Amino acid sequence: MTDPRITQLATNLINDAVRLQAGENILIETTDTPDELSTELVKAVEKAGGNAFVHNYNSRVRRQVIRSASEAQMKLSAELALEEMKRMQAYIAIRGADNAMENCDISDEKMLMYRKMTKETLDYRVNKTKWCVLRWPNPSMAQGAKMSTEAFEDFYFKACLADYPKMGRAAQNLIDLMNRTEKVRLVAKDTDITFSIKDIPAVPCCGNMNIPDGEVYTAPVNGSIEGVIHYNTPTLYEGKHFSGIRLVFKGGRIVEATCDTGDNAQLNAILDTDDGARRVGEFAIGFNPFVTEPMCDILFDEKIAGSIHFTPGMCYEDAYNGNQSAIHWDLVLIMRPEYGGGEIWFDDKLIRKDGQFVVDELKCLNPDQLGL
Repeated sequence: MTDPRITQLATNLINDAVRLQAGENILIETTDTPDELSTELVKAVEKAGGNAFVHNYNSRVRRQVIRSASEAQMKLSAELALEEMKRMQAYIAIRGADNAMENCDISDEKMLMYRKMTKETLDYRVNKTKWCVLRWPNPSMAQGAKMSTEAFEDFYFKACLADYPKMGRAAQNLIDLMNRTEKVRLVAKDTDITFSIKDIPAVPCCGNMNIPDGEVYTAPVNGSIEGVIHYNTPTLYEGKHFSGIRLVFKGGRIVEATCDTGDNAQLNAILDTDDGARRVGEFAIGFNPFVTEPMCDILFDEKIAGSIHFTPGMCYEDAYNGNQSAIHWDLVLIMRPEYGGGEIWFDDKLIRKDGQFVVDELKCLNPDQLGL
């Protein structure tokens, strides 16, 4: 018997996250997920009157395909993927990742080729379709969260089935404030960085593009970033693990990149993917009350209550700052007291301290108010 939470999640994804309309095509891609999930998604698409196209992947097989592929094969694969994506109005990807380190032994050269070959399809999907990307709970993720499998599944569905319309209403004051703001300053342990967000729209994520959700994002004005940021949340990028990434900015560009653990050469190789990889395409504030601790999975970690993420790489069209790149690497800084604290300043006014919003119109986004 199918877990009713899977049925509800599939219904929410189709009806709320991508708002599928009758006659629309949707591409559903799953990796290391149970058949029941794909089946329930197809049923929900049918009820909405849409057309489901499904690819079920295995991460070990995909790893071997990338390792074995020639440049010509990757090019053809990218062309076929782009042609398929251009026929879609919506897209959902659900990734289980039985082993989050599966790609760690693929060469930097091969991964760089893969990123560049798939960029056009990624850009089209992000900017031209209604899309949602999420993870699937499994023992590997439970280990990352330091939880039992059963406890992690309960946490997962609680976060993913939150009352996102209520969250969206609470986020509106933050959106309005960010749209009026010119200068942002972030202060935390070994972090003091300033930048402008003037005239770049603030965009809510409250149950649409990622599940679990809970952030508002914009982008820094290109060339405006000055200072240093030291992220305190571990991160995986294409199977490579880093923690304590520290970036120094001058004139909006990363001029120095180091990490407390991990390979500094690999870190800089990622940031040398292209010119835009050393610039920032997103600044976001996270506030999901159910997501409180890092688990080395960015779709969860970037929503952590009391966090921000500051993202080297590609910007989004709806918060456009002109930065183009084959990468988009959400790096997270948690500002709650147990992680060293921190402050967010908008136009020289303190708006959040130690993970708690301190201005009256934003207190509705604090965990005690948003504990849906």
